[in-house]
Amino acid sequence: MNGYPLERARKVPEISPAFWILKILTTGMGETSSDFLVHHLNPVLAVLLGACGFALSLVLQFRSRRYVVAIYWFAVVMVSVFGTMAADVLHVVVGIPYVYSTAFYAVVLGMIFLWWYRSERSLSIHRIYGGRREIFYWATIFATFALGTAGGDMTASSLGWGYFASGLLFLGLIALPSLGRRWFGWGAIFAFWFAYVVTRPLGASFADWMGKPKSWGGLGWGEGIVSLGWGLCILAFVLYLAMKRSERDTNVSQQREALATLQRRTGS
Repeated sequence: MNGYPLERARKVPEISPAFWILKILTTGMGETSSDFLVHHLNPVLAVLLGACGFALSLVLQFRSRRYVVAIYWFAVVMVSVFGTMAADVLHVVVGIPYVYSTAFYAVVLGMIFLWWYRSERSLSIHRIYGGRREIFYWATIFATFALGTAGGDMTASSLGWGYFASGLLFLGLIALPSLGRRWFGWGAIFAFWFAYVVTRPLGASFADWMGKPKSWGGLGWGEGIVSLGWGLCILAFVLYLAMKRSERDTNVSQQREALATLQRRTGS
């Protein structure tokens, strides 16, 4: 089997600048969309809708036999929305301070990593083809979103730094994986997951800063407007990536046909 069929069987995207941009956009949209739904609908109904969307997205993702751009990023968006709700429930409904909910989700994430590693002997995302590894992958993604939400709210609210200052903090932290890889010998897997966790409060902090009222330290644009704007950016990137993948699949198909024709002519 050559490399391409195996690569096509992967169910997660390649790590590229577009991946990180989309990841940050989904975190911001998930934050403001969750807040918008909870504030403009019955909170229970909003959480139920978020749960249904989350479940639907994972059903589509798990049923898919390969990485499909639209399906994968729809799942990430819904994990972002529902992950935000899960983190907020512990604080708003149960009354747990953000410091403790952040610690709780950090422990949850650590336990998932431990279980994943003991089961698969690796935390790499480069061989996610389905099955048990894919379940571990999405459990990890959900935990990172919940942890990032709680952590961002902790710095902005509990520590009183505000949304913009929190965004700058996480903007600085996002540079640590590159520095760690270059100067301190960080492994690629650790650096990836560190960056993945930090992108959540990074995007959410700046989205909150745009959407929250000026009295709360925001720009006052409104959660609905911010969600729509970030959502349109996500849609544009997803369409761009889908077109690139379609062109790539077409080129590979043509190369295979040309190779098959050549083999028939040469009798090999």
